[in-house]
Amino acid sequence: MNTRIVFMGTPDFAVASLDALHKAGHNIVGVVTVPDKPSGRGQKINYSPVKEYALANNLNILQPEKLRDETFLSQLKELDADMFVVVAFRMLPKVVWAMPRLGTFNLHASLLPQYRGAAPINWAIINGETTTGVTTFLLNEKIDEGKILLQESIAINESDTAETIHDKLADIGKNLVVKTVEGLVQNNLCPTAQPNDSIELKPAPKIFKADCAIDWNKKGSNIVNFVRGLSTYPAATMTLKDYKDTVLSFKVFEVTFEQAENAEPFKVYTDQKEYLKIGISDGYIYIKVLQLSGKRKNTIGEFLRGNNVTNCTLLH
Repeated sequence: MNTRIVFMGTPDFAVASLDALHKAGHNIVGVVTVPDKPSGRGQKINYSPVKEYALANNLNILQPEKLRDETFLSQLKELDADMFVVVAFRMLPKVVWAMPRLGTFNLHASLLPQYRGAAPINWAIINGETTTGVTTFLLNEKIDEGKILLQESIAINESDTAETIHDKLADIGKNLVVKTVEGLVQNNLCPTAQPNDSIELKPAPKIFKADCAIDWNKKGSNIVNFVRGLSTYPAATMTLKDYKDTVLSFKVFEVTFEQAENAEPFKVYTDQKEYLKIGISDGYIYIKVLQLSGKRKNTIGEFLRGNNVTNCTLLH
């Protein structure tokens, strides 16, 4: 296909869309992703997943430090792209998104206008939604507020986590990206302004480490949704103190809830064999999969065989 496309993205979620466009035969004249960064103990230089894909498929790569850099803007103009496609990248300045003749569109992992922001998948699950989806929309000066092009929805099941929904949305999102590109090329899409006044909007701000601690004052169903919404990354956290006053910090990946009237809030219960549960106002939260800081992930049975948490107290 002759339409010249520049793709912009960084993580695995974006790779699915880039791969779909590439396999559909679209002319990808450039791939823009983040600069390489050292990470880990050895400070090894790591490439973004999008760069890894672009290298493997001999695609032209641009990695600007600053999106307003004159050298980068000049390189972008030289590519003479008809369209920019953005999936999980940075906020673009107008000088970039206004450049191509067919415009710049973004794939967002929610049904806009709901869950604008950096963490739409996490917040939809945390808030107990039963439906989510993906949206393609034209970029403008405001974050996630441009005119909607296409949308597709999926159900959120009780067993879903942020990880499983991420993978499902990446899968349907890649097809929506291809469909959007083809619709813009054929000029048969009708961009629709997002509603703002008639509904209550739920935001999806970035989630920081401090936001991941489980609030044991909440109801059981809310705690379950919180853990699901952060699993497996960045992961909900909890802290215990053992009989030696040693502080034990955990990531928590899976829990269940048992409703009960006689639970003592914030008390830690265990048989030191099969269960570890925390009392809350309306019952018990059973810890099923966790990871002690500095150790590997364990089921609760595996963890209890190697760690004594009898007489631990919950720090909250």
